[in-house]
Amino acid sequence: MLRRRALAACTATVAVGALALAGLTGTASADPASPTTAADAAHLSPGLLKAMQRDLGLTAAEARDRIAGESRAAALTAGLRYSLGDRFAGARVSGDDADLTVATTDAADAARITKAGAHAEVVDHSLAELDAAKAALDAVALRTAPKDVPAWYVDVRSNRVVVQAGKASAADAFLAKAGVSRELVTVARSTERPRTFTDLRGGDAYYMNGSGRCSIGFPVKRGTQGGFVSAGHCGTPGVPTSGYNQQAQGSFQGSTFPGRDYSWVATNTNWTPRPLVNGYGNGDVTVTGSTEAVEGSSVCRSGSTTGWHCGTVQQRNSSVTYQEGTVSGVTRTNVCAEPGDSGGSFISGSQAQGVTSGGTGNCSQGGVTYFQPLNPALQAYGLTLVTNGSTTPPDPTDPPTTPSGTWAAGTTYAAGDVVTYGSARYRCLQGHQAQPGWTPPNVPALWQAV
Repeated sequence: MLRRRALAACTATVAVGALALAGLTGTASADPASPTTAADAAHLSPGLLKAMQRDLGLTAAEARDRIAGESRAAALTAGLRYSLGDRFAGARVSGDDADLTVATTDAADAARITKAGAHAEVVDHSLAELDAAKAALDAVALRTAPKDVPAWYVDVRSNRVVVQAGKASAADAFLAKAGVSRELVTVARSTERPRTFTDLRGGDAYYMNGSGRCSIGFPVKRGTQGGFVSAGHCGTPGVPTSGYNQQAQGSFQGSTFPGRDYSWVATNTNWTPRPLVNGYGNGDVTVTGSTEAVEGSSVCRSGSTTGWHCGTVQQRNSSVTYQEGTVSGVTRTNVCAEPGDSGGSFISGSQAQGVTSGGTGNCSQGGVTYFQPLNPALQAYGLTLVTNGSTTPPDPTDPPTTPSGTWAAGTTYAAGDVVTYGSARYRCLQGHQAQPGWTPPNVPALWQAV
């Protein structure tokens, strides 16, 4: 594990670091099924827009339009994924207008997909089939990390599992141990050597026991206890932390690495969790939720070494082998980062995506970065993401009273969870953190009446 020592000089070429939170400075979306509408996009932070213009070659207006389109695509994908069931084969967006393509294994679904407003693509393998093949590879890697196989992931664009390897023989041996058919796999030659980066506001620096530095991912709460999530490789339970100002801050309460790469730190009462990410000179940005972005969507990061950088979501459900072992379930991006950015915030529009794990390259030459998705970390430790809805009174247009039931804003729900709202029961269709206004009757992309 590559740690960022407080007094050590960094090397010229290093592994990738954290992806920044780039969020809204306004209120939550008026349309709960679309977390970032065109109207909300007008309030995006200057830091986000500048980073997207620099890294994605967009104008400010194009960046606003792209984020709004990607957010609508995420909501549409959630509904189609549920209705297609085991025929769903993935979704992706492309272009500055966030053109959505949804794949299925059954040509009879094409008309439904087109009517919903997406391009239909008929492929051979369902996403569940590809995920199962990747899970078999993960199971082998968790027992013994494969040699000369730096990463593998499900690629919905090619409808294959991609295995990166320095030598074809290494990939063949890995597939044979897992019992995975080559019919599902593309082997890509790679010289990558991923490493982790270790070096209450997302992107801020914090220090572990006075010996290393990482970046805060997202402020959270567990009941009344405040804290933040970060990367698991940054520290183990009991390790004390100090803040960017070197003042006593808290300690790690939970940490998982390798296997996954997430942790959470409980902080003392001198630190107040805020729904913000450090804009590094461009103004803080506000987090409104944690809805997962579609592959191909823009994503930005904030980290304590390199500040703001942007790119796109390449592949979800990736696995990467570090020197310390294999981490699965991470998301692969083309955003750059460097030591000390580890644990920092990834965001798409106003929606928190995850915390930086590691990768290859640097911000002078570019590279590949993997981030640990946020929602699994929240669920693992029973945490609630701090959003602007956590501290902001309801919009005056909202109903003055909320019907009784078990649904509650600020709660993280997993697919399959059942809640009550008023006199009805609803089943969650997509994992997300509930926001004020995202009540089950109003968001059919996220909830289905049962």
